Amino acid sequence: MSNRRLPFSARIIAYIGLLLLYVPLAMVLIQSFNANKHGQTWGGFTFDWYLKLFDNAMVQTATVNTVILAVVSTLISTILGTLLAIGIHRTPWGKKMQNFFDMSINIPVVTPDILMAIALVSVFALFRSFTPIFDPGMLTLIIAHVTFEISFVVLVVQSRLVSIGKDQIEAARDLYASTAGAWFRVILPQLSTAIIAGALLAFTLSLDDFIISFFVSGPKSTTLPLYIYGSLKRGISPQIHALSTLIFSITLFVMLIVSLKGSFKRKKRHKKSI
Repeated sequence: MSNRRLPFSARIIAYIGLLLLYVPLAMVLIQSFNANKHGQTWGGFTFDWYLKLFDNAMVQTATVNTVILAVVSTLISTILGTLLAIGIHRTPWGKKMQNFFDMSINIPVVTPDILMAIALVSVFALFRSFTPIFDPGMLTLIIAHVTFEISFVVLVVQSRLVSIGKDQIEAARDLYASTAGAWFRVILPQLSTAIIAGALLAFTLSLDDFIISFFVSGPKSTTLPLYIYGSLKRGISPQIHALSTLIFSITLFVMLIVSLKGSFKRKKRHKKSI
């Protein structure tokens, strides 16, 4: 394996890319501790903006709505996406049908959010003519988020199923395992990392979504992205910087925990193989 270093120009481009990614986040972090309310000049170090977040009823409501929406939509999309990926992979579809399913799964991924939002608004308006439960609110938000999250879960789980192959089920059946036993004891343990990865991706997409949520939310279902957007109209407050820093920190912490857990499992399997 070659140990040659990357060319100097390639390293410079990589460093520039890292700066573009992390300098804005660093500025938000710094401004969240700025005692100056307007943030144009440094007014000293303070934790006041973080403490005031806990006294802000609107932030608390938006946080609760965001967590409920992310957790519920992630659970539903992970279950449905995993089952859909297994069904598509295990069923002997013809080539045309397989291409049709692949295209159907990829369309929500590449469709612009604004088009998806308009389509969902139209569908909910049609359903609302039959029943008022589809009025803009938490239910429409959950349905909308599940709609675009499923495709991402399917793509992640399906890629793992392809690497596992179809022979292990037959091998387990040859060893007198039932179909359910083969799935729960052989396939699902190998799929667990992909399912978790798909769930984390869906959870992150739900937390981050603004455009679709903006179109299908109601007055009592404001999420954190919507609250931040509304606050920007009144001027950027250090509380917004503090809130953004907390969201980023929690997301980064969860990703590190999952990464360390995966690394620990790989090391454990490596030791067993030795």
